[in-house]
Amino acid sequence: MADYKAIYDSKLTTAEEVAKRVQSGWTLGMDAGPTHANGMVTAIAEKIAQTDVKDVKIQFMLDTYAYPFLESGDLLGKLTGYSWFSSSGARKAVNNGWADVMPAYYRDIPGHILRNYEYDAFCVSVSPMDSHGYFSMATTTSYSPAMMAKSKRIFVEVNKYQPRALCGTQIHVSQVDAIIENHHPLPELAPVVLDEKSITIGNLIAEQIPDGACIQLGIGAIPDATGAALMTKHDLGIHTEMFTSSMVDLIECGAVNNSKKQIHPGKTVTTFAYGSQKIYDFIDDNPSIEILPVDYVNDPNVICQNDNMISINAALEVDFFGQVCAESVGTKHMSGSGGQVDYVRGACQSKGGKSFIAFTSTTKEDTISKIKPTLTPGAIVTTSKNDVDYIVTEYGIAHLRGRSLAERTRQLIAIAHPNFRDELTFEAKKRGILI
Repeated sequence: MADYKAIYDSKLTTAEEVAKRVQSGWTLGMDAGPTHANGMVTAIAEKIAQTDVKDVKIQFMLDTYAYPFLESGDLLGKLTGYSWFSSSGARKAVNNGWADVMPAYYRDIPGHILRNYEYDAFCVSVSPMDSHGYFSMATTTSYSPAMMAKSKRIFVEVNKYQPRALCGTQIHVSQVDAIIENHHPLPELAPVVLDEKSITIGNLIAEQIPDGACIQLGIGAIPDATGAALMTKHDLGIHTEMFTSSMVDLIECGAVNNSKKQIHPGKTVTTFAYGSQKIYDFIDDNPSIEILPVDYVNDPNVICQNDNMISINAALEVDFFGQVCAESVGTKHMSGSGGQVDYVRGACQSKGGKSFIAFTSTTKEDTISKIKPTLTPGAIVTTSKNDVDYIVTEYGIAHLRGRSLAERTRQLIAIAHPNFRDELTFEAKKRGILI
């Protein structure tokens, strides 16, 4: 039997030594936030700042650490971040011109990687090695298998706080080129305070979800409020891109048992998990959680195989046609496409399925309506007018799919904030949409 501990020890080094290996022109890759090798990447950034190494690129998704190359433009031209889906750090960097974005549907990222990219190293945070020489990639599978397949090297950062996912990507010590140890609690999302509007929206959506449905929830107050409103349901299933705290609550209270699913019955299916320590503890050694590649999990042709598939996602604004912007405020970068369209399409193709785009009706203390005659100039269309299904605000639900422009407009005005309904009606009549 191989002495895996000896192999481990022979590859064990420090973040600083790994950083010394990085050369000009290298491309590095990482997956979603909780598996970012933050100690390693921080050391790489510091090394690049102090040397003549330049033109290093790093692709990542869902930044959860305050990396130097995202916090300022000091490394411009030396280390550039490329975000598949942004949190606050990448959002700031992109809008200031010292980082870039990678437009894509989440399900398509593995294919883009396999066709278009080569990586000098894949960097990932993993759970401690087991007795068979395997590291678990813990909270994330996503596009990691594709990125590893196209990487010349694999650098792992062992963190004892990473959960051991039984049904997720594993890396064997023989595949690894360097190992560092960096033990620290995983990043967590700040707890969401459920306000009255979010609770109202969550209740409206929950009324549309039958017992036995299969659900996908995003992050934020509205998905959490929806989760809370589903606690009294029965035999729900989960097939989602992101596994959240509200889903743990639904499983533990018995509302979710995955018994009615047509595929993966009895299992919760996701491609990554992020949110709270409760999630990470729940994943650890749990055979009921399957963390699978995103090109499978987010494929609409897979999603729709579960009957009564319900998807719930967010938006920044919607126009009379039903075009959904969830990525920018005008030209200002906010996030990415993620899996919104994947689940809109998958839910709409499902027998009995429904897709909900939910948001509060206004922003800036009720001074700006999120329902508009046209999107803000420069706004990115995330979900098209042809894909959209239900739109939900605190004032009700508009069913747009299969409806005419005039019917859509009437329904959207009816769920807009009352302060803006007259103005929206005037604009609709001026455009000849309404008589």
